[in-house]
Amino acid sequence: MAEEKKTNYDVVVIGAGPGGMTAAMYASRANLSVLMLDRGIYGGNLNNTAEIENYTGFKSVKGPDLAQQMYEGATQFGADYAYGTVEKVELVGDEKHLTTDMGDTFVAKAVVIATGSDQRKLAVPGEAEFSGRGVSYCAVCDGAFFKGKNLIVVGGGDSAVEEGGYLTQLANKVTVLVRRDKLRAQPIEQEKAFKNPKLEFVYNTSVTEIVGDDTKVTGVKTVNNVTGETGEMAADGVFIYVGNVPMTAPFKGLGILDDKGWVKTDDKMATAVPGIFAVGDVRDTVLRQVATAVGDGAIAGQQVYKYLDSQK
Repeated sequence: MAEEKKTNYDVVVIGAGPGGMTAAMYASRANLSVLMLDRGIYGGNLNNTAEIENYTGFKSVKGPDLAQQMYEGATQFGADYAYGTVEKVELVGDEKHLTTDMGDTFVAKAVVIATGSDQRKLAVPGEAEFSGRGVSYCAVCDGAFFKGKNLIVVGGGDSAVEEGGYLTQLANKVTVLVRRDKLRAQPIEQEKAFKNPKLEFVYNTSVTEIVGDDTKVTGVKTVNNVTGETGEMAADGVFIYVGNVPMTAPFKGLGILDDKGWVKTDDKMATAVPGIFAVGDVRDTVLRQVATAVGDGAIAGQQVYKYLDSQK
């Protein structure tokens, strides 16, 4: 006889990135029953990151390797892990009922939201049409398809500069289009980028359209944000890094989001709903890094224990 699937937990952690896995580790170590729910493989954006050089304890570590180590740490005290996209969260008394796209319903006394954020789209003609055919949001995932090619990276922050640098290991040339007159990336990343002979920066420039033939991207149309001059640049691929949007659709009816969709919390990671906490990139926070997500997760895991202990 098949074992009956467990559906009731002390804590359900929605999302298994660095923050979610850390919260699960702290909560399960406190002898709480914990489920981590994620729409894909554990690790979140770590799996799309080639090298991490700013996480304490490592001079440099590959994102997927760090994800694996965090997962092993998160599950060592008994936390469960399951696939599923949470589509709805309902409050039933003190319980939280979570429904997934797999048709499952999980009941929890407390919830930690760790769903993170997704890449913001340019919302220009051709972007959706050529997605997967030359338009990408992940250099680690798709860079290998562009060996020896000429690429465009759109953006001026850390992700654009770091991933642009990664692409130069594969591509013939990488041109970074920056809509402002300077980069927003950290100075150390800028310094490395300016020394890279395969990286070129074009400032005050926005993409107005991504163009291509019947099968793939062939270039972009641009506008100079100062002069208004339009132009077109040839490219075999376009990698887009223009910010993030929170993945909070299932939580809109709970009254815990700000006007931009980020989850609002206090310094204990608690939302306005008792028993619901949030960590990492899904929060309205000043810095979105692995280190800050892990710090959030540690606080949330401990606060979940305190919350449930106070309910006894």
